[in-house]
Amino acid sequence: MDFDYPKKEKLKSKIRITQLFAEGKTLTVFPIRLIYLKIDNQEAFIKAGVAVPKKRFKSAVSRNHLKRLLRESYRLNKALVFNNTEDKFAFLFLYLGKETLPFEVVQHKMTLLLKKFNAHISERP
Repeated sequence: MDFDYPKKEKLKSKIRITQLFAEGKTLTVFPIRLIYLKIDNQEAFIKAGVAVPKKRFKSAVSRNHLKRLLRESYRLNKALVFNNTEDKFAFLFLYLGKETLPFEVVQHKMTLLLKKFNAHISERP
């Protein structure tokens, strides 16, 4: 099982992020929202990014901590998506909560969100 999160899987393109917000579909398991979009021409199977709003978390330290939690929980659970679909996607995980949650809770919510994504994708033709 491959638990790494290499540079080629990171969502960095400003154009792609703008396209995600404009055309992407959303799924939410509080406090995480997933914005995803099916993409054709990209080198990685899934490109993923994380975001924590500055409006709710003024301190850069707390924003960075939450982003680290989101990235780590995605890295540990990304096999749920990789093993269940053949399509290529761009993901953006947004943190919606007002306070910092422990890693175990964030990881559990990420697992639920990725399972919900799989169910949502498998019911489509």
